[in-house]
Amino acid sequence: MKRSLMEILACPMCKNYPLKLHVFEEKEEVVSGILECSSCQRWYPIIDEIPHMLPDEMRDRKEDLTFLERWRNKTPSHILEKGKPYSLQSG
Repeated sequence: MKRSLMEILACPMCKNYPLKLHVFEEKEEVVSGILECSSCQRWYPIIDEIPHMLPDEMRDRKEDLTFLERWRNKTPSHILEKGKPYSLQSG
């Protein structure tokens, strides 16, 4: 994901802007990370340079939980514990 997208991306659920970027892996672009909405506490994974910004009803629970497990050591604890729509505590 190009960092310049941060200037236009908003939360698809509550429309909050700007989002917070947590970078886990970066080359020329952000390869892996999380976009976080400070308003509604939702998080959106960046996978293979693509931000997956889907509304809750279209998200894949298993995929999201696998992502959190993979990046557990780099994901902020508040997302792991209370992130929406899924967290490692809520499953």
